[in-house]
Amino acid sequence: MEQSSAVNLKRDIGVWGARFLVLNCVIGAGIYGLPGTLLDLAGSFSPWLFLIFGLLVITIVYTFAVLASYFSDTGGPISYTTAAFGPLVGFQTGWLLYMARVASFAANINVLFDYATFLWSDLSSPLLRNCMIGLVIALLTTINIMGIKKAIQALNILTFFKTLPLIVMVILGFQYLAPAELIPREFPVIEDSSALVLLILYAFIGFESALISAGETKNPKTTMPSALITMMLAVTVFYFLIQLAYVSVAPDGDVSAPLVAMGEILLGPVGVIVIVLTAIFSVTGNVTSSIISSSRISFSMSREGFLPQWFGVLHAKYSTPVNSLVFLSVLVFLLAISGTFIYLAVASALTRMLAYAACIMALPIIIKNADAQTRSEAMTLTGGMSVPIVAMLVSLFAISQSNLNAWMYLAGFVLVGNVLYFAKTRMGTTPAGES
Repeated sequence: MEQSSAVNLKRDIGVWGARFLVLNCVIGAGIYGLPGTLLDLAGSFSPWLFLIFGLLVITIVYTFAVLASYFSDTGGPISYTTAAFGPLVGFQTGWLLYMARVASFAANINVLFDYATFLWSDLSSPLLRNCMIGLVIALLTTINIMGIKKAIQALNILTFFKTLPLIVMVILGFQYLAPAELIPREFPVIEDSSALVLLILYAFIGFESALISAGETKNPKTTMPSALITMMLAVTVFYFLIQLAYVSVAPDGDVSAPLVAMGEILLGPVGVIVIVLTAIFSVTGNVTSSIISSSRISFSMSREGFLPQWFGVLHAKYSTPVNSLVFLSVLVFLLAISGTFIYLAVASALTRMLAYAACIMALPIIIKNADAQTRSEAMTLTGGMSVPIVAMLVSLFAISQSNLNAWMYLAGFVLVGNVLYFAKTRMGTTPAGES
């Protein structure tokens, strides 16, 4: 396999490619299980919870959009925290985000085959399932090695097939909508509010992963902020409409696959097949975006000198981080077939929220240290630091809802990360591509 450390990443991600990357980093398998639980907990008020929490998350997204306007290279949150707090914090931010994405990737691959079993019952066989998991991961890896443009083209196709059927289901579901369901007359009494908060907030996380590919994006200082804000607003409205349609239809019985149940009510057996296929496309889109962003984390950390130069090697022909892609794929495959990804996933949301908090704290330092030209070209904060302050409060609130088990796994992640960092520091390093 041809490899090179002297070539640079190609900026082949355009405006819509960046938007679809954000969309797919956020929308995965969660929305296919969440509507039933929310209906049980909050009744007809549940659609409005998506709007309320979506607006709260938008404060974090807006803060990241401002941060993104100061940087044009691959790295995203790693670059932000490194610039503000130094290499140790930058490494830990990157390491925790990497572990969170790997765990999520492995979990979603299994969810994909859970849905595929509806259509092909033989996939319940562990041997066949594991072989197919390996095949799908290998296919996605090959597409990514062949160039970011190929990966984005695949993502564009998957985005179409994951959103259009749900939009059709939403339109069909509105025939059951009663005016009283649109505007609830009273606020519900929610017994387990912390569980509800985590369920909704975590449906919105993942957008930060799209920023890691800034080094492959055209005009990233304007493209990435625009993609973040527009697509997260779209996701908020999309979630609201899906939940509103589900409340209108309100399937009875088992809610483990609520949208499948809604599809059956609206279109019969055909509706079940449509929703199952849509779920498969949705999860595939999510893991496709995950392999793009996760491989760029280890690539960026190598270029920063945090990981061995091997991770920073680019393919001589396609200019993609081939070694980082291969390493990620092997790691995800091992986690996916072993089942240990379940325990890693427990702390994935907590690690993201901590990374969000670190990036938000980095913003005033980055603005202060920026030169006059960069500051004038960057996105201007309206209302001073009020939005980032709200974003910090949202992040801290979400962190406070995490349980002891999640903190224990987080401590393990940090410990392993520290060992790797200090071992690499003692050996000495130069960024990949330099001698």
